[in-house]
Amino acid sequence: MPKNLETICIHGGYKPVKGEPQQMPIIQSTTFKYDTSEQMARLFDLKDNGYFYTRLANPTNDNVAKKIAALEGGVGAMLTSSGQAANFYAVFNICEAGDHFITSCNIYGGTYNLFGVTMKKLGIECTFIDPDWDDARIEAEFRPNTKCFFGETISNPGGNVFDIERFAKMAHRHGVPLIVDNTFATPINCRPFEWGCDIVTHSTTKYMDGHSAQVGGAVVDSGNFDWDAHADKFPGLTTPDESYHGSASSPTAPSSSAS
Repeated sequence: MPKNLETICIHGGYKPVKGEPQQMPIIQSTTFKYDTSEQMARLFDLKDNGYFYTRLANPTNDNVAKKIAALEGGVGAMLTSSGQAANFYAVFNICEAGDHFITSCNIYGGTYNLFGVTMKKLGIECTFIDPDWDDARIEAEFRPNTKCFFGETISNPGGNVFDIERFAKMAHRHGVPLIVDNTFATPINCRPFEWGCDIVTHSTTKYMDGHSAQVGGAVVDSGNFDWDAHADKFPGLTTPDESYHGSASSPTAPSSSAS
């Protein structure tokens, strides 16, 4: 684990240049100015980097996402409006109607209902397993259409500790990523990527906020899962996206915001 996490907590994600404020500014704007429509079009088509609409990207949000990614040791992060939104996007970005995923039963009640009730309405089936079951019993729950495995580092509110290394190896044996909600541990106490996890989620509302002032969430990508090696399982991440000009999906998550 890096020894400078305290410094990353304060300065991570923001690197001011000469004449800029030392403290990361809050840029509260929905849109950004450009001189020509061609510049805007290049941004919209992802041909240039920059900002034009806060729902897609905002400098302040990007800095926060970069900070969280740095704390976790990931390659990129995306902010969401809540922790439940983070869990939803993490799974829904991988699964679609007709797919299946597995989760520990020791998870937050809201997440339990999201997976067992709400996502079922979208045609995505979830199997809840007891982490205390032996490997053979849990692995028997994997199916050809299983797309991911989910757990919480420390469950809310039970306080159960999830064996990340064990379940990462199990998920990888079946060619799927392990997603871990690291809200309660935070990267100060545990960095799931170091134990084989592929994607981390957070409710930043809890310890990352610290002041009971702002609801939020985050999804962090380790950059370690080889999506192309399992391209048949994950076409949404390995084939062109028809909803965005046929752009090819990136194997790593960009630092950006989502609302």
